[in-house]
Amino acid sequence: MPGVDVKLVLRSTRVVTPEGIRAAAVFVAGGEIEGVLPYDAVVPAGARVVDVGGDVVMPGLVDTHVHVNDPGRAEWEGFWTATRAAAAGGVTTLLDMPLNSLPPTTTVGNLRVKQDVARSKAHVDVGFWGGALPGNVKDLRPLYEAGVFGFKCFLSPSGVEEFPELDQEQLARSMAE
Repeated sequence: MPGVDVKLVLRSTRVVTPEGIRAAAVFVAGGEIEGVLPYDAVVPAGARVVDVGGDVVMPGLVDTHVHVNDPGRAEWEGFWTATRAAAAGGVTTLLDMPLNSLPPTTTVGNLRVKQDVARSKAHVDVGFWGGALPGNVKDLRPLYEAGVFGFKCFLSPSGVEEFPELDQEQLARSMAE
């Protein structure tokens, strides 16, 4: 049973759970789900109840391949617009690809630039991929330790000048790291 600090209860006749879709009440405290109980569960005193009828209540989606070109090319797509569009479609987390922004996410310093820009513009959670380029093998482990989710590289031209492809030897060194 959820604690007394529940501040919000969402009720729907269509809540998506691991067991399937069912009528339920989702109890929320501190921005986190405390429990998914029967639709008619007793609500703690003071909690706000929002009944969305037949609208679907479901976990947020994660989009693992997004090109947010911010900073440097935000006119293509920036964090402000990309994350608002994601939220409108039920996506609660984006993982940003390392190319197309200036600078590309190929060093910890460049990652910090991207994180700083995203922090003030993002409407959903944002994570980052790192990039493997010729000559940045030394940057891969620090990028991983700084929190990137994985690495992207190209074996043929990417179409972006600042994100060149790896040859077979460079790929092998990057993979070994």
